Amino acid sequence: MATQGTSRRELLASSAALAAAAWLVPSARALAWQDEKKPVPGERRKFGKTDMQVGVLGFGGAEIGYEPAEQATVDRLLNGALDAGLNVVDTAECYRESEVLIGNAIAARRKEFYLFTKCGHTSEPPKDGPDWSKEGVLQSIERSLKRLKTDVIDLVQLHSCSLEELKNGGCIEGLEQAKKQGKTRYIGYSGDSTTAKWAIESGRFDTLQTSINICDQECLELTLPLAAARQMGVIAKRPIANAVWRYDAKPDNSYHVEYWRRLQELKYEFAVGDKRNDAGPDGAAGVAMRFTAMQPGVHVLIVGTTKPTRWAQNAELLRAGPLAKELVDSIRARWKSASKPDWTGQT
Repeated sequence: MATQGTSRRELLASSAALAAAAWLVPSARALAWQDEKKPVPGERRKFGKTDMQVGVLGFGGAEIGYEPAEQATVDRLLNGALDAGLNVVDTAECYRESEVLIGNAIAARRKEFYLFTKCGHTSEPPKDGPDWSKEGVLQSIERSLKRLKTDVIDLVQLHSCSLEELKNGGCIEGLEQAKKQGKTRYIGYSGDSTTAKWAIESGRFDTLQTSINICDQECLELTLPLAAARQMGVIAKRPIANAVWRYDAKPDNSYHVEYWRRLQELKYEFAVGDKRNDAGPDGAAGVAMRFTAMQPGVHVLIVGTTKPTRWAQNAELLRAGPLAKELVDSIRARWKSASKPDWTGQT
């Protein structure tokens, strides 16, 4: 993988200012993009102990699979994002045709980006559902290699399996074998709460993908400090809380309901009234994304879309840089005062 931009030492310091430093200092290439008036996602961050230098804004492949998107749309979306600086693409075998769409769109540009996927679930006939056995994990990885049209994946992650399955160990053994065989360069766990904590403490994973956003802050104290101490690469999923401020009433989409309920009690000023529709960096989406991006220990945000212009728009929001400390403090204070014991990380 050819690294784009200027590399930096991993930022594991506890202050938000240090976490934001690599974000704000532009590389020579980033300055060139600015001169061309192209959106810039920011400086690269060293992805834990791996050899990867990841851009702050990555692409998540769930939406293009679940919505679903046409191949021509995905071609335009991903090639345009790569041209503008994207270098992390994250997907999963169970995101329907997501891997196929991604493979068709950008396999020819494989050296320009880091490719992450997840295993343990499948939607491929005749099986549909979880398989956490060692053999099931290895078979899942083989399918992903074919669908993504690549010989090696940069990171394969267990897709939110239970604590019981982690302790059984077969799924981890499958990942470790795939790594030894050179089918994946690194292995990770994607999940939340106390199960993610166990995964970190096991010492068997290179990376953690977990939910981090204005409506999901359990990890900021429970898991992120532990992951940072172990120099794990950290991927933030759901970084804009599914944009649940869009809904006046309880959403029909069950995936969004829990965050919508929480937001009704959190009552952030930037997520009500006209701010909900403000497309600028100080609107709801801009504040939410910038809040997640500046959390200590976070390396890359995975944001999904089916709209070809959306990645560039999100990159533009990040160009505004860190939030004011007072705003960050108010978001954290509101969470601590309003959150309930059952407001755990959402898978």
